[in-house]
Amino acid sequence: MSAKRLFGTDGIRGKANKYPMTAEVAMKFAMAAGTIFKIDTHRHRVVIAKDTRLSGYLIEPALTAGFISVGIDVILVGPMPTPAVPMLIRSLRADLGVMISASHNPYYDNGLKLFGDNGFKLSDEIENKVQDLMLSPELQNHLVEPEELGRAKRLEDAQGRYLEFVKTAFPKNKTLSGMRIVLDCANGGAYKLAPTIFWELGAEVILIGCEPTGFNINLDCGSTHPQSLCKKVVETRADMGIALDGDADRVVICDEKGVIISGDHVLATITKLLLERNQLEGGGVVLTQMANGGLEEYLMGLGLKVLRTKVGDRYVFEAMQQNNYNLGGEPSGHIIYSKYSSTGDGIVAALQVLAYLLLSKSKASEIHKMFPLYPQLHQNIPYGDSNPLEVDAVQKKIADVKAEHEQVVILVRKSGTENLIRVMVEAKDESLAKQLLADISAVIKNNL
Repeated sequence: MSAKRLFGTDGIRGKANKYPMTAEVAMKFAMAAGTIFKIDTHRHRVVIAKDTRLSGYLIEPALTAGFISVGIDVILVGPMPTPAVPMLIRSLRADLGVMISASHNPYYDNGLKLFGDNGFKLSDEIENKVQDLMLSPELQNHLVEPEELGRAKRLEDAQGRYLEFVKTAFPKNKTLSGMRIVLDCANGGAYKLAPTIFWELGAEVILIGCEPTGFNINLDCGSTHPQSLCKKVVETRADMGIALDGDADRVVICDEKGVIISGDHVLATITKLLLERNQLEGGGVVLTQMANGGLEEYLMGLGLKVLRTKVGDRYVFEAMQQNNYNLGGEPSGHIIYSKYSSTGDGIVAALQVLAYLLLSKSKASEIHKMFPLYPQLHQNIPYGDSNPLEVDAVQKKIADVKAEHEQVVILVRKSGTENLIRVMVEAKDESLAKQLLADISAVIKNNL
């Protein structure tokens, strides 16, 4: 195996059955993680969940074999949302958990997300330890004797545990009766659970993307393709549309007119709900570098502190922990309400927005009016084997533009999940933002 860092911003990810997303890597990943998390002599357990990709059938048994070979018992829970994994780790007193998913990526990709015994995603330091052991010849020394091998079993009531837990995120003694919702599950891990949750809470639920085939996860549906959702909301005169991604840790919401509500406005709505119900802890909210300046102004106007982190929900959660905040998120729709999960939970976030509409007796379209957004422009530039951000001319151009326009927010970064350079420019003057985005993108493309 290559010594290149395997972990991105959200675990290991790649094309299924190609390095690093092979059965061999998955097995070594499990052997290394299992070894590192065996801290005493008690019987250790790992929870393994997956989304609906065909390659889950390849990765799941490889992980199972790896964990069993180092003496870890395996609890298989099948297709589930990513945020169910930390909840099940705590519920089952497991020592760690793995989610097999490439989130919003196409079906031919897959990934591994690892959670510790506290239900938290791992720090860079622990990820490095796992990788070092995966790549080391010492890994074989941790294989246990035949009598110490782990066992595997399927947990039949896993979905029921998560379903009942998530329903408590909606206000007691309130129902969604009378509300019509269009729900798009991206043919992913929440295709069974999410419809049941919203229906049991009283809503009329119209479904999209709830018929997975192993090949259609995120295909023209879900949070990355919400066009069908918006159209269906208008057609059916629904009150709101909800689109999840492949592993349901992300949500995109549209109003009753079929207009997408920005992730910044969604986070502001949840903040206001928790603030009004005295449930917002620490007096602040954690955002990432991608958050809109309009959101930051709005939150500060509410008397709240605002912290910004690197992109990635685990960095958001780390900052929340350090400052005793219980809310944070990204404009992409990863919103963490730590009373319920240590990672983004699209279903919990959507329930908070619905609770706000119910308690405030307002329509979803009124959310747009909470505050104006600064013009924020984005471009994704695909690249091959070599990262153009490592070219001196590219770095110099970016540095020069930032120095010349100090009031403009410019973020240029390599995606942690795909071979993309993500460029974001935010300015009060939209024409200036367009020009700077074009200038930076041009120098990157010229150095591919």
